[in-house]
Amino acid sequence: MKYKAFIIFLFFNAFLLSQNKIENLNIKVYPNVEFQTVHNFGASDAWSAQFVGEWPLQKKEAIADLLFSTEKNNDGTFKGIGLTTWRFNIGAGSTEQKESSKIKDEWRRAEGFLNNDGSYNWNRQSGQQWFLKAAKERGVSSFIGFVNSPPVQFTKNHKAFSDDGLSTNLKRSNYANYALFLKDVVRHFKDSLDLKFSYISPFNEPQWDWKNGKQEGSPWNNDELSKATKIIDSVFIMHQLDAKLEVSEAGQIDYLTSEIKRKKNRSNQIEVFFNPKNELYIGNLQSVAPKFAGHSYFTTWNISKLKRKREEISNKLTKYPNLEYWMTEYCILENNAEIRGKGKGLTMKTALYVARLIHADLTIANASAWHWWLAISPYNYKDGLIYHDKNKQDGVFKTSKLLWGLGNYSRFIRPEAKRIKLDYKDQNSLENLEKGVLISGYKNLDNSIAIVLVNQKSAAVKVSFNSNIKEIYVTNKDSDLKPLKENINQKSVKISGKSINTLILE
Repeated sequence: MKYKAFIIFLFFNAFLLSQNKIENLNIKVYPNVEFQTVHNFGASDAWSAQFVGEWPLQKKEAIADLLFSTEKNNDGTFKGIGLTTWRFNIGAGSTEQKESSKIKDEWRRAEGFLNNDGSYNWNRQSGQQWFLKAAKERGVSSFIGFVNSPPVQFTKNHKAFSDDGLSTNLKRSNYANYALFLKDVVRHFKDSLDLKFSYISPFNEPQWDWKNGKQEGSPWNNDELSKATKIIDSVFIMHQLDAKLEVSEAGQIDYLTSEIKRKKNRSNQIEVFFNPKNELYIGNLQSVAPKFAGHSYFTTWNISKLKRKREEISNKLTKYPNLEYWMTEYCILENNAEIRGKGKGLTMKTALYVARLIHADLTIANASAWHWWLAISPYNYKDGLIYHDKNKQDGVFKTSKLLWGLGNYSRFIRPEAKRIKLDYKDQNSLENLEKGVLISGYKNLDNSIAIVLVNQKSAAVKVSFNSNIKEIYVTNKDSDLKPLKENINQKSVKISGKSINTLILE
């Protein structure tokens, strides 16, 4: 019995030692091996900014700091996550229609600049305009104007959503009027506010039917989208606008890369729009940006699907090397074995799930931009960076771990950075993507090297580099982009479990 007890004792101690042993990852960084340019990280003002932008100045200034500021507090922590682009929702005018808009939730209606007599009221969308100015004041220089629905004055049913979902809700006779409207919006903001829209996105998620009246939206078939783009391009050229058109904001990235039988006339959009042999080709238009844009919805689980769908994007970039891919909208809508959309996304669980997606979009799909959906949300859903109560005049807001986790990317990977080569064990294997350590590297224009490390494990890991570590910033259950003082000017560091980290290397 004593011998048996001794054997059990040895096995138990061996088990404890194995549990306490920290995994060691050796990462080789190759700063001169460059991949895609990463232009920006962003989010949109839909729909809350129309009301939160009218809150007391101190509160909306605090929210703007959280989103856009690159400054530090007195204790060395960051005021915000330094987003580098801001998406402005150009409304269709459902707010002015009130209940007759048939959009029940007034927070999902949007004001429109256009009056019924064809004149403009540029004082509308004032709350959203406040956040535009606040972003610019804090150093944001890239702005995107996106449209869910054309102005209700131009639509078939004079509503901001479709009756049947079969085709665009924009009247054929109003394609030119829609183009002129977009021109007027771009010109007004540039001339009156000295604010330049770098891009205009005229067709948001054209694949969906948009006939349920839950928000503004319009379907677009590929032939309609191509025709409208050509007309908008001609108007932009005629009026010498340098804003580029962002196409096509696909509601799911499958529609960019594949022909989907049930939506054949709204899919395979890279080939349809950017293959010169296709009759709907728009890639040669002066105003069309050399990129294709899509949303990462419903392609994040399971892990094999996450990887496969992004490899399909990468393959298209290989075929069309003059194009870029921009991931321009995502929040957690899907319910799967790992996470559910319902419930606010305040914790590290949400932050880590999204960090895995950002990593996959950047390192597998080679995305050149990454944008979250709602910057500020009143909903009990995993759709916001900042959450607030549904109050029009004043209210309470709180941050999420997702906000700060995104900041591990946006605050340190600055505009026009290059993703660089890293080499480490099981880099983007399925097992590592699902529950391992995800690491990516970027070289900024000032040649600083930012490494983002997502530790999905519960246990800490030790990472070693072939360069010294100058700075470390961690987001975990206890910290929000907290600067760490230990392990500076060394080549190795212990990384806590369930954390998102940014390391600045020499």
